[in-house]
Amino acid sequence: MDTATATITDPFIQVAEVWVPEADRLVMAAGDYNGLSAFEEASRRTSFGKGEGLPGKAWSETRPVVLNEFDGSYFKRTEAAKAAGLTAAVAIPVFEGETLKAVLVVLCGDDATRVGAIEVWSTDGDDMLMLNEGYYGAAKEFEFVSKHTHFPRGQGLPGGVWAARAPILMRDLGSGYKFVRASAAGKAGLTTGIGIDVPVPGTKPYILTLLSALGTPIARRFEIWDARKARMGQSGQAVLVDGICEREGPLWRDDGDGVTDESPTVSPWKGPVGQVLGSGLPVVVRGKAGLPAEYDAFVGLPIHRDGALSHIVAWHI
Repeated sequence: MDTATATITDPFIQVAEVWVPEADRLVMAAGDYNGLSAFEEASRRTSFGKGEGLPGKAWSETRPVVLNEFDGSYFKRTEAAKAAGLTAAVAIPVFEGETLKAVLVVLCGDDATRVGAIEVWSTDGDDMLMLNEGYYGAAKEFEFVSKHTHFPRGQGLPGGVWAARAPILMRDLGSGYKFVRASAAGKAGLTTGIGIDVPVPGTKPYILTLLSALGTPIARRFEIWDARKARMGQSGQAVLVDGICEREGPLWRDDGDGVTDESPTVSPWKGPVGQVLGSGLPVVVRGKAGLPAEYDAFVGLPIHRDGALSHIVAWHI
């Protein structure tokens, strides 16, 4: 992304949480609340049974769940969320086979200028991906187009992820010929997209797409790490396979987290990506040692496939 073309006003995602199973409940393991202390306090007093609240629904339904509004819904922290200016959320379950390891929840605000998209695509018994649920902020025209778009395997960002069974980064959404909704994306100001396969029990595919605008980005830096080499015993390291960020010049440099221009790898427990690699769990941190100096927060999402960690998708804010 070119920082000269837009000024970042506020990230599209405001809060990120990690909920892990403990006995028959989901309890908080980590959270980035970006100063929303009252909502953080309400969250830390909360736990979820299976089917209860947004994390519990993702657990019971074994799928990613998008909630466009909290009023009148099953969301448990509605009053605290409204007071914090939060209006929508997505819960992403992390399964290893049939076992739930964690649920990553991200929450968004809404205003007249905040643009971005969080989408879940799935099939309905055929060979086409359709929009299951989505949240678009102010990008209403793009939302309309998305609701009327289907993807066969291999087409567009969702179809490409479905075919590859691996996360994919896509640049220049408004002009890229590979992005089927390029015209609507360009009008909405969407520039960068990442598609993530979310493996869950059963055979039904679920593809999560995060589409970012310059002024209100989902993230200022995206990374995709291949963890399959680590489990094959090749130095136990995950390998960086793609990434994009807002700054000009070389994307990768030595930031003290094991990543260098010459050797884009990371070891278990080394830096925030290494924490994901070592634990197999989502990691959320803000303002801690190990983050590159120019970034305030980090979210890392592990993808488990065929009984082992396959990839790590990470974003910095």
